[in-house]
Amino acid sequence: MPTGPTVSRRAALLGGLALVALPAAAAATEFPAPREASWVARDFRFHTGEVLPELRLHYTTVGDPGGQPVLVLHGTGGSGRGMLTPAFAGELFGPGQPLDAARHFIILPDALGAGRSAKPSDGLRGRFPRYNYDDMVLAQHRLVTEGLGLRRLRLVIGNSMGGMHAWLWGVTHPDVMDAIVPMASQPTAMAGRNWMLRRLMVETIRRDPAYKNGDYAEQPPSLRTAGVFYNTATNGGTLNLQAAAPTGEAADRLVEARLAGPVAPDANDFVWQWDSSRGYDPSPGLERIKARVLAINSADDERNPPETGLMQAAMRRVAHGRLLLIPASAETLGHGTTANVRFWRDALGAFLRELP
Repeated sequence: MPTGPTVSRRAALLGGLALVALPAAAAATEFPAPREASWVARDFRFHTGEVLPELRLHYTTVGDPGGQPVLVLHGTGGSGRGMLTPAFAGELFGPGQPLDAARHFIILPDALGAGRSAKPSDGLRGRFPRYNYDDMVLAQHRLVTEGLGLRRLRLVIGNSMGGMHAWLWGVTHPDVMDAIVPMASQPTAMAGRNWMLRRLMVETIRRDPAYKNGDYAEQPPSLRTAGVFYNTATNGGTLNLQAAAPTGEAADRLVEARLAGPVAPDANDFVWQWDSSRGYDPSPGLERIKARVLAINSADDERNPPETGLMQAAMRRVAHGRLLLIPASAETLGHGTTANVRFWRDALGAFLRELP
């Protein structure tokens, strides 16, 4: 792992960016206080050819900059800070846990278009470049290498969209990491029901007269219903939802509660975030992956159903990879299962201990 000048450069840079110490989230096990900062990527070129002179990339870190670097990637519409939950960070970053922050430098970036990184709602609105997953991974790579001065990562781990980004890291930057743990994802083309429902969700907002091609004065009403519909259709687990809503009345109460819940803050940000998965397909480059891979999926994942056989076929092309498929139960949450580390913490610990 990087030592000497690289570690010194990282420590100096982190001090120069005036990282703000924040109280650690309530956790199953305490870990060091997170710190937040932003870095600006100059002359960022998107896959469309468009260039932004300055692209703000926000991130959170946990642990000593001299520790083994670990990149943790969040899901669609989330943020790095959002990974600091008791069910996730509280099971991973504490003393003796698989990613003990006393030994690891944990980097949690806000993806391009999300959190406090650059996004349409900052001012460009509908004129913001239509980024895709390749652009998002490029932004992460520039943050890691140029912003933090890292030459190599011990681990890239991501959930949902973050899992898909982790696959792209493996095929695009095969010499940068020792290990990859992509979760709730497949290294195959965005297609089938997963893409069809994403497309329908995005079109629901775009075709709302209140959207006005992105020049709305107020958030279009469809923003709330589109998000609730997609999440209900592709997350939660069949057995779990049946247990939670065994009657029509119970199902109605659950729907009403979800419709009354928090809504995405901005329609353009939301549309850009979900549309960015268009064209995702790392499968042509799977043989390029050099890192050890532990892929973790749930058997009841609505977006990545194992019965298609796509994941199993893809894993046969990964030289040093294996798949952990969490069995479906009334406790699993479909696509949301992997957000609960208790389902896979021990497997991750064993995987990391086996690394060279």
